[in-house]
Amino acid sequence: MEDNRQDSIFSVPLPDDALALQGIRVMEAALFSASEPMTKAALLAVFERHGLLPAEGGDPMSYVEQLLEVLKQKYREGGITLVPVGKGWQFRTAPDLASYLTKVVEKPRRLTKPALETLAIIAYHQPCTRADIEAIRGVSLNTQIMDLLLELSLIVSKGRKEVPGRPVLWGTTEIFLQHFGLTSLQDLPKREELLVDQPGDEHPLESHENENNENEDHENENHEKG
Repeated sequence: MEDNRQDSIFSVPLPDDALALQGIRVMEAALFSASEPMTKAALLAVFERHGLLPAEGGDPMSYVEQLLEVLKQKYREGGITLVPVGKGWQFRTAPDLASYLTKVVEKPRRLTKPALETLAIIAYHQPCTRADIEAIRGVSLNTQIMDLLLELSLIVSKGRKEVPGRPVLWGTTEIFLQHFGLTSLQDLPKREELLVDQPGDEHPLESHENENNENEDHENENHEKG
């Protein structure tokens, strides 16, 4: 039964079976790895670049369309399907399986107090340089802190300051607002709150982060119960 199904998949006439099968494999891999829908022209460019077009000539675009149809039929009954999206093609989950799928939400990584302090300075004084941050904090800035904030996409370069050395200017991102459950920078705690630094006190930004994570936990619990 499996052999018959395989035969039906490749029932479209192919100029060269070995070349066509390799072309289908490459097309499949290209579509699977692409973050955006791939147009027929983009697929044709891949075939031309890697010598996957038949030597006997013919219309190259028609050949790509032919293999695209074969690949589409291959996935017609699978959990993922090959569908046209705009002017391109993309693999997507089968529509009838939507009720079986749940969204997996990755919780943001908790930030250390030095990282929160650095992030707060950038948020309130942006755009600012590394030297500005160190002057406000009163200590040298650990490179690992900036690397972490960049890795989490909480900060981004806003250009360079027009002074000798042209240091990088840093500012916050939209992801920063999402991370702390803020609508805009106007929702940040007042600066006066950041000046309070007593033992056991929770950093103002940390309270926003914890509150936002707790809300996500409740939403996830309600979703699971539902």
